Amino acid sequence: MRANISVAFSVLVAAGVLSGTANAQGAADEALEIYIIDVEGGGGALFVTPNGESLLVDTGNGGDNAARDSGRIMAAIRDAGLERLDHLIITHYHGDHIGGLAALAEQVQIDHYIDHGENIQQTGSGAQAYEHYLAELAPRARRTIARPGDTIDMTGLNIWVAASAGDIIDTALPGAGQANPYCEGYDPIAPDTSENGQSVGIRMDYGEFTLAHLGDLTWNGEIELACPTNKFGTADIYLANHHAQRRPAAMSNAEPLVYGLQSRVAISTNGIRKGAQVEAMKVLFSAPGVEDIWQLHFSQFSGQEYTVPGAFIANRFEGEMDVPIAPTDYQSPEPSAPPIPPHEGPANWLKIDAWRDGTFTITNTRNGFAKTYHAQPN
Repeated sequence: MRANISVAFSVLVAAGVLSGTANAQGAADEALEIYIIDVEGGGGALFVTPNGESLLVDTGNGGDNAARDSGRIMAAIRDAGLERLDHLIITHYHGDHIGGLAALAEQVQIDHYIDHGENIQQTGSGAQAYEHYLAELAPRARRTIARPGDTIDMTGLNIWVAASAGDIIDTALPGAGQANPYCEGYDPIAPDTSENGQSVGIRMDYGEFTLAHLGDLTWNGEIELACPTNKFGTADIYLANHHAQRRPAAMSNAEPLVYGLQSRVAISTNGIRKGAQVEAMKVLFSAPGVEDIWQLHFSQFSGQEYTVPGAFIANRFEGEMDVPIAPTDYQSPEPSAPPIPPHEGPANWLKIDAWRDGTFTITNTRNGFAKTYHAQPN
């Protein structure tokens, strides 16, 4: 404070500074904390309310990667000061979303499981993980089979199930239901017979802050949710469906859904060679209202043209850019370039602190870069 200002003004300013500090501390105390965890192109997001209630969505990869991914999730759980998980949503039974569950359940108590019901895909590592979940883990806790329109009870949060088991909400969520101008020319495609289309998808509201997490929901579910009226509504943050994938065919991230969300931020939960595909990144970059895109990992697929500045990427490792990749690999669902050795050990997460007025801050724990998105006027 300058010495030449009046004493009265000094007192007023000091009072204002103290008040502002108290308000800022109060706001910090009331933040919803969100960890977007790098599980190498799998699913893992942890939500912690100001009163310490927790929700984890998905558990990362299984098999040889179960210890790695469950360890990364446990690191976030410990950072949040949690001793147990109150709720766990298993969006669907693919190995990159349920695979790490058995290893995780050995390390932390899980009180409530939420899933879409019966597994419809009987092959792959996810099917084995589902059988273990059904026989060994679910009987030890409370289990809820989610249906569209259901709510998940967490203090201070409004969480709606928008999609589950291949079904979509019939009635628009609060604040939604407007005609969607981006629907023209987008039609359903052949039905998705995989677990992806069964994903449990949620909208989470914390006061004025809104987040969309739809698992690996695919094209038809997205179109039904968004057209002809937008039944989901808007979201400040969109966790891009299916790790920001679009192919083969029209897999996920249809424009009517992504554009209709009018998100300020999109987050790609990709790995080095999984997700953040050029076709999906084009949709995210062109979405109305998007200010920034953040990535969990550097992606070879998005190349130099459709990637984001390094400050917005949580994980980059030596040698990633040295592995050759042919131009045709960007168009192929099964890349032929030499595989990149998996990134073992600790990894960085994206940390989100969100406040009831709609303000939120995203921090990249790799480099400490943080950006605050201030609440917008209604």
